[in-house]
Amino acid sequence: MNIRSFFLFGLLVFTGSMYGQSLLGAWEAILPGDSIRSVVIITDGYQVATQYTTDGRFKSTNGGSWSLEGDQMTEVVEFDTENPDRVGSEVTFTINLTDETLSVPDGPTWTRIDDGTPGALNGAWLMSGRKRDGEIQSRDTNRPRKTMKILSGTRFQWIAYNTETKQFSGTGGGTYTTEDGKYTENIEFFSRDDSRVGASLEFDYELIDGAWHHSGLSSRGQPLYEIWSIREK
Repeated sequence: MNIRSFFLFGLLVFTGSMYGQSLLGAWEAILPGDSIRSVVIITDGYQVATQYTTDGRFKSTNGGSWSLEGDQMTEVVEFDTENPDRVGSEVTFTINLTDETLSVPDGPTWTRIDDGTPGALNGAWLMSGRKRDGEIQSRDTNRPRKTMKILSGTRFQWIAYNTETKQFSGTGGGTYTTEDGKYTENIEFFSRDDSRVGASLEFDYELIDGAWHHSGLSSRGQPLYEIWSIREK
């Protein structure tokens, strides 16, 4: 297998459509040898690709914004745990797409997990505030230091990083549901502490003026109230 092609594709994916087929949603491949899952979440304008073992040990993540012309995908890299020097660079490559599979030349084939449904929070979100002592504390989403959460219809991942210093601070993800005002995360990987793999966390959620208000207990059992704003392209 051409390692460079695989690395580029694992790190770059895309949303939108090509030849009538949608890239929106989540895709998965099981890589040979080490039982590594490669999961890609594709939203409108942003994507993330992550590798972790089937027993939940985090390996790597990368992603950023994208544009697509025909079968040519261009990504602007915002974070890359294996090669942070790539942050800020543009990479263009060819994609191959069917209704249920996604691939690049000399790389593995990803199979569709979902098409962006049924979860109610599909999209790329930036943390834009927290409530502390009953008061909302806003956060500037244009600053280089970001906490982004990307969700398809069934998958979620958060990533904390800095586009200026190229520093990566942490990530976690897995599956999620949104039912009756409850947002539930089922953790499949957590870069800072894989002992949390397998945990399920339930939160209250509400969309207020387009912002996602999210409250409950963190994975450490601490109360939290977060506000997330949809990320514009």
